[in-house]
Amino acid sequence: MSDLAKIPVTIVTGFLGAGKTTLIRHVLANARGRRLALVINEFGDVGVDGEILKNCGVESCTAENIVELANGCLCCTVADDFLPAIEGLLAREPRPDHIVIETSGLALPKPLVKAFDWPDVRAKLTVDGVIAVVDAAAVAEGRFADDEEKLAAQRAEDPSLDHDNPLEEVYEDQLLCADLILLNKTDLIDDAALERVRAEISAAAPRATRIVSTREGRLDVDVLLGLAAAAEDDLAARPSHHDDEEGHDHDDFETFVASLASVADPAAFSEKLAAIARDHDVLRMKGFVEVEGKPMRLLVQGVGARFSHHFDRPWAPEENRAGRLVVIGQKGFDRSGVEAALSA
Repeated sequence: MSDLAKIPVTIVTGFLGAGKTTLIRHVLANARGRRLALVINEFGDVGVDGEILKNCGVESCTAENIVELANGCLCCTVADDFLPAIEGLLAREPRPDHIVIETSGLALPKPLVKAFDWPDVRAKLTVDGVIAVVDAAAVAEGRFADDEEKLAAQRAEDPSLDHDNPLEEVYEDQLLCADLILLNKTDLIDDAALERVRAEISAAAPRATRIVSTREGRLDVDVLLGLAAAAEDDLAARPSHHDDEEGHDHDDFETFVASLASVADPAAFSEKLAAIARDHDVLRMKGFVEVEGKPMRLLVQGVGARFSHHFDRPWAPEENRAGRLVVIGQKGFDRSGVEAALSA
């Protein structure tokens, strides 16, 4: 690539647990000779997604080409974190052919796209496309919709209630900025539910946006990379709930990291986490834990009360095997109750 050519950048957005990291692993495994660089942003102090990608073993993206930003959210820290990370990647030889940015599940993509309109950035990079990954099962279950009966009862008690649904706003902002929407995890719902979700998203979209159904993020990489959207040139076509705000914060959400003792039975532990998430309305849990008598590290991940687990790699000889779990919920969720249940 010529030093004067703009490097294309793909922004992967999507709510907590939608499958962004799985999608990027698929891209890495099918890069077809592209030199890829990754910028990974997480909401939580344990870099689970970065760990997964660094250990994927794909030659097209080595560990030194992965930049982790554990600052909570790129949409709030573009100048402080994103630009220095990009400058560092551009200074490397050889330069990457394509940069992929995985935002945190609570990030708004539009402020990040706006950064590509800055003169110094525009001269070097272009937003090839914004890809929104959607957990089709979560949408079908109504995770991002209001319980209208419950809301009506609350308003009857307090007519002055000013209601905003932060989950719905973040989810919709991610969709409204997208050039391509992936309905992921379609194997978890039936055809009727999938068509209902597709129709809901199509009706909400401000412009014609391609919607593709996927399982585990598997889609031809030439479809994912090479959209040539130049998203920085049509910001007005990407409306946001936060367009009139000077800044954006995440006070509607809280996160903490819990320390975990070793466990004896991975399946039983996963069921325990599912019960805790259900009882305390936890949005997302993910982390690593030691299994007694096993040389491998256990990766556990949950979206709401839906959990999965598998051994991802051997523990290193000098590695601290203390388990750590990122827990994310809406503001005011019962952190002490979650911590007590985890330690029980």
